[in-house]
Amino acid sequence: MYYLSNMLKIFIDADGCPVKDETYKVAARYQLKVWVVANKYMNIPLHPLIEMMVVNAGPDEADNWIADHIEVNDICITNDIPLADRCLKKDAKVLNTRGEEFDEDMIGNAMATRDLMKQLREAGQIMGGPPPMEKRDRSNYLGSLDRIIQMIKKRTDK
Repeated sequence: MYYLSNMLKIFIDADGCPVKDETYKVAARYQLKVWVVANKYMNIPLHPLIEMMVVNAGPDEADNWIADHIEVNDICITNDIPLADRCLKKDAKVLNTRGEEFDEDMIGNAMATRDLMKQLREAGQIMGGPPPMEKRDRSNYLGSLDRIIQMIKKRTDK
């Protein structure tokens, strides 16, 4: 049985997430619960605040679990735009793996761009995926995650 408390939690959409280790380090510094959610088991650090949730195989199963369990001010780490939209609607914070925070002002444009890119890929106009992660991306991610946690803590510690 899994445990959810009132403490700030971080949910990682773990399939293909390149910043899991960075997330674990930041979460450990702040003593935050981390849920690593995927449809197959992954090795995670043995730490009481890091827990693996293996969901059923199938499209959107991990997304559904995260969207069902995330709460106000929790943080979701994902590159999945529809999941980001669902989490924002629950007043959670959403960060992609390059350190860009999703917000209400830009999610509509992100959804439209995602749909356009999908159509272009299906038509054979675009090949390949996103560029590889660079040191700058990881640094940007770490700074953004830290900033978001600090902002939430200031707001909730009052």
